[in-house]
Amino acid sequence: MRDIPGKAITLVLGGVRSGKSRFAQSLAERVTSVVFVATAQALDHEMQVKIQRHQAERPEQWRTVEEPLDLDRALVEEGPRHQLVLIDCLTLYAANLLAAESGNLAVMEQRLQRFYAALRSVPCSVAIVSNEVGSGVVPASPDGRSYRDLLGEINQRVASIADNVVLMVAGLPLALKGTAEVRA
Repeated sequence: MRDIPGKAITLVLGGVRSGKSRFAQSLAERVTSVVFVATAQALDHEMQVKIQRHQAERPEQWRTVEEPLDLDRALVEEGPRHQLVLIDCLTLYAANLLAAESGNLAVMEQRLQRFYAALRSVPCSVAIVSNEVGSGVVPASPDGRSYRDLLGEINQRVASIADNVVLMVAGLPLALKGTAEVRA
């Protein structure tokens, strides 16, 4: 989706602890101006520890923006000022949407459409991390199935916009679209 010359959008998918974030960070390390958009919220001790671990793994010169819901705003505000925006991750973004909007599909769809439009028009490269949850066990609860379905739809839409889609398996990148040897 190269509306802007030199810009590449890369979606990095995979299971838990598959190397998604590490791969996306390796893309970002190729440029000098990076903004890291974190969708996680430190709602419990386990998440606080995970956030701290991820922060320690990032270069100090990267700007960090915590944005659990308004990814469109983060892209519009930060994209023009950086070479690459790294969003980690859509997995938590989908959960945040469901919680914030109480499952109101119309409001969630409006938010998502703004995000997709911002992704198409951002003037810099973007690396986006997300879990691939469609290959797992069918969730037992209706809420779990709604979450799985929402994230699957988001991943499909972002993949359709992206230049590159990379599936991480055991730390190895597999190109699903474009190439796994992507440039930032």
